Amino acid sequence: MEEVDSITESIIGCCFEVHRELGPGFNEKIYHNALKLLFEQKGLRYETEKEFEVFYLNRKVGSFRTDLIVENQVIVEIKSLAGNIPMIFEHQLISSLKASRLHVGLLINFGNMSCQVKRVVF
Repeated sequence: MEEVDSITESIIGCCFEVHRELGPGFNEKIYHNALKLLFEQKGLRYETEKEFEVFYLNRKVGSFRTDLIVENQVIVEIKSLAGNIPMIFEHQLISSLKASRLHVGLLINFGNMSCQVKRVVF
């Protein structure tokens, strides 16, 4: 778990660095692209928009994509919303963790004057 904690700490640091430079108000894709550049600079491996299949009764019922998966261990979902992050996005992150069989996710909101981070463990 120490490794995951170290990874999440690095990711959160990158998020605050991006927010400090860009500020609020851009769409999610701009923050997504800025984070990818910073992850590359910091040597963090990531996958972007990885697709996962969802099964029910052993049959595929759909699929979903995550914004980023860092070091094959942490899902990062990016939002750019004024105000607090609605609970539905936390529920979606939990569902993503369940389907991907990963255990830690970060919900990042760049839409306010300060960067909002919600760490979710499943």
